[in-house]
Amino acid sequence: MSSTTKKRALFSVYDKSGAAELAQKLTAVGYEIIASGGTAEILSKAGISVTSVESVTGSDEILGGRVKTLHPLIHGAILANLSKPDHLADLSAKGITPIELVVVNLYPFEKVLASRAEHDEIIENIDIGGSALLRASAKNYQHVTIISSITQYPDLINSLDTGFSLEQRKSLAAAAFALSTRYESAISHWLNPEEISLNYSHTKQLRYGENPHQSGALYRDESGGGLANAELLHGKEMSYNNYLDADAAYRAASEHSCSAVAIIKHAIPCGIALGQDSARAYQLALECDPVSAFGGVVASNSIITEACAEAVSQIYTEVILAPDYEPGALKILQAKAQIRILKVAQPSFGSQEMRAISGGLLIQQRDRLDQAGDQPRAWKLVSGSAASDEQLADLEFSWRAIRSIRSNAILIAKNSATIGIGAGQVNRLDSARLAVKTAGEKAIGAVASSDAFFPFADGLEVLIRAGVSAIVQPGGSKRDEEVIAAAAAAGVTMYFTGIRHFSHQ
Repeated sequence: MSSTTKKRALFSVYDKSGAAELAQKLTAVGYEIIASGGTAEILSKAGISVTSVESVTGSDEILGGRVKTLHPLIHGAILANLSKPDHLADLSAKGITPIELVVVNLYPFEKVLASRAEHDEIIENIDIGGSALLRASAKNYQHVTIISSITQYPDLINSLDTGFSLEQRKSLAAAAFALSTRYESAISHWLNPEEISLNYSHTKQLRYGENPHQSGALYRDESGGGLANAELLHGKEMSYNNYLDADAAYRAASEHSCSAVAIIKHAIPCGIALGQDSARAYQLALECDPVSAFGGVVASNSIITEACAEAVSQIYTEVILAPDYEPGALKILQAKAQIRILKVAQPSFGSQEMRAISGGLLIQQRDRLDQAGDQPRAWKLVSGSAASDEQLADLEFSWRAIRSIRSNAILIAKNSATIGIGAGQVNRLDSARLAVKTAGEKAIGAVASSDAFFPFADGLEVLIRAGVSAIVQPGGSKRDEEVIAAAAAAGVTMYFTGIRHFSHQ
């Protein structure tokens, strides 16, 4: 920058962190600093020479600060296309000097909304002037640099000698419009909850989608949690299918309050189990279907111990994810070049789930295990004697675990571990047969669950013949009496929950 050229930078920030340091750097390379209201005060106290917005516009801020930067002398200086003679003529006629850099961040609307503030406080945290500056600067990115996040300050400082390239300014403009979109969408949703806008940030391009001829990418929301924000500690980058399986495993393991491990293959559980720690839970989960576990994904809701890592390392595993790892466990796993090791924060699934269909989008409230019928004390005993404490514990585990299995789902469990799973079949009878085949003789004395009612007694009878001693299911079939009679004739304990957890995906 020539020492004789005086560029102008406008500061209008709610979050003033780092603003003084940035302004000092800009002043040192010859920028004139213009600032509004409280921002000007903070910068002045830091010993920085500041031109107030009021001195530029000749107008005091009004309406309690609602109108400060909304003025032609500010927005004309930002929006002028300096390659157009008529724009230059307007600037000259009005005595407007261009503003080449705008640093702005917005009132914390979402934070205030989340704090359950009163209506009037929420309204006052809807930014108008800041939003206008953001969008005006981004629109004119060919001539203006827009800094819309504190995280961009270091890059700006590093570029002061050379300036941002056109492509860099375009990227900053895109980030500004993305921020504006998220911000306005949050306000729109607050005013009308039925209106939903999808705002996700591109995180990375994946090698491909489900198949090599399909492109794929990862986008994430701004929550900062969940699988999309997991830290890759070791291994190759995650693939599209890795993410699908990891998400299914993550959900299955997180359904339980004590240490749980889920092993997933092609988004279907090979085994789910509880244990005193991740090692025991993994061992029990693996015993359900060790053949299918080869090349699977392992998720734990508790720390991965050395013993667990040693066991996992004995079988080819694509991905392992957990909230944390013992140092020794990480060392053991990292010795396996092919495994991807993810550190994932607490579950972040949101209150709604979405699924694209041709020409639109389906949105529903997320299915959670929080209904009255999800508690054993609310279950209705419809046949046999009351379950023993051991049976009831297994029934509760089975009921919670079946939530993560694709319908039509049948789950056989013993000692808080799956021993047979039937999933994704087009009828419940075949699911029962598949679960029994996997369980084998271990089904004798075990318990079972069904994610939806038995439409006929045949599926139930498959479980009874295998030796299952207790069953939990929603009930509600037109043939409930037929099903109950079959259970009663065999002396099998059966409970109705009155609630189903049917997973169609």
